[in-house]
Amino acid sequence: MPEIHLFEYAVIRVVPCVERQEFLNVGVIVYCRAQGFLQTRFALNEARLKAFSAKLDLDELIGRLGAFERICAGKADGGPIGKLAIAERFRWLTATRSTVVQTSPVHPGLCTNAAETLDNLFEQLVL
Repeated sequence: MPEIHLFEYAVIRVVPCVERQEFLNVGVIVYCRAQGFLQTRFALNEARLKAFSAKLDLDELIGRLGAFERICAGKADGGPIGKLAIAERFRWLTATRSTVVQTSPVHPGLCTNAAETLDNLFEQLVL
């Protein structure tokens, strides 16, 4: 029987107008300490995003989401945050903030394969 591990995840949201508190789920970030796993996946539905706000700068948004990927990878191009330990990077990425890109509260779960869990969550919560 496969070993079961605790994982944590948060949904990545685009909040075009923070005051209105409307958002669109665009990605998921998954952290599993036991598997040394920290990854994110995102997809932008440009038509839906434009329906929220015609002023939204998609290039800037893609850049911000790309920073999530670089930080998760833990390499030099992730900047100072990318150099932190894996748990600290996850906590930094999921910290409460009032910007266009936000994350949901962190949720726990159990998995046998964190990569498969990321795929499943992405399909359920974003696509």
